[in-house]
Amino acid sequence: MYLRQVIFLTAAYLLVCCKQQNETRNTVESPLRFHQATDLLLVQYDCKTDVDDLHSVAAFRTLIADPDYSNIKYHAVAGTYGVQEGLYVPPNALFEQAFGDNWTDANIDRAAALEKVKNLVMPFLASDGDIWIAEAGQSDFTASLIKALQSELPALDIHERIHVVQHSDWNEEVTADEDLSLVKQESDYHKISDGNVVGNGTPGFRTSEYKIEQLSVRNPELKLVWQTAIGLCNRYNGQEGRYNNEAIASGGFDFSDLSEVCWILNLESIKDAEQFFRRFNHE
Repeated sequence: MYLRQVIFLTAAYLLVCCKQQNETRNTVESPLRFHQATDLLLVQYDCKTDVDDLHSVAAFRTLIADPDYSNIKYHAVAGTYGVQEGLYVPPNALFEQAFGDNWTDANIDRAAALEKVKNLVMPFLASDGDIWIAEAGQSDFTASLIKALQSELPALDIHERIHVVQHSDWNEEVTADEDLSLVKQESDYHKISDGNVVGNGTPGFRTSEYKIEQLSVRNPELKLVWQTAIGLCNRYNGQEGRYNNEAIASGGFDFSDLSEVCWILNLESIKDAEQFFRRFNHE
C-alpha cells in the first residue's frame, strides 16, 4: 500500500513538472512584440469603401480603455486608402470622439498627413522605440512614410524598427504594386490570418450571429463612441455604390481589422467578437 502511494505521488509530481515545462516553453515561443514603454502603435484606416473601419475604430477605443492597455502610445490615421475605386466613408466625427486630437486626416491632405506622422514617429526611433503599424487598409501611405524616413534617417534600419501587420488579401490587392513591394521588402512585414474568419489562429471579428442589440456597453464614454460608429454605419453602408457589409447590415459586427492590433499586443488567442466584449467591456 505504501509503495503504491509513493508511485502515485511520484507520477503526479512528474505530471506537474511536465506541465510547468510546457507552459514555460509556450511563453518562450510567444515573445512580447509591442513594448508599451518605448514603442508607438500606428492604426491606419482606409475608410474606403467598407464601413467596417468604423466598428474597428470603436473596438480599438474599447481595447485601449482597459487598464492593461490604457498607457499604449498610439496615433490613428484616417484615409490611408490605396488604388481601390468607390466613395470614402467620412469618419471624422467618430475619430474626434474616439481619439480627440490624437489622429491625422490623410484623406483631406495626404502630404501634410505624411509630414505630421513622420515627425511624430521620429522621436520614438531616436529613443530606441519601434513603430508598429496595424494596416487597417492598404499600404500606400506606409510606403510613403518609409520613403520619407529613409530620406530623413538614411542610417535607420527600417527592417528592424518598422513592423507592418496586414490581415487582408484584398487590402494587398488594392495597394499599388510598387508600394506593396517596397513595404514588404523594406519593413518587417507580417501577413497574418484573415480577421474575418474564426478559428484560423487570429481573432475572427466579423459576425452576423452576435448582434449589436445583445451588447450593453457599460462605459458611458465608450457607449457614445459605439453609438456614433453604428450611426455612421447605418448612414453609409452600401450607399451610393459603397461596399455593402452584410454582417453590419444584419445588425452584427465587423471589426476584423482589430485582429492586427490583437496580434501586435499578443492577444491573438481571443476567439471572436463575443469573447472580445467579455474581456474588454468594462465600466
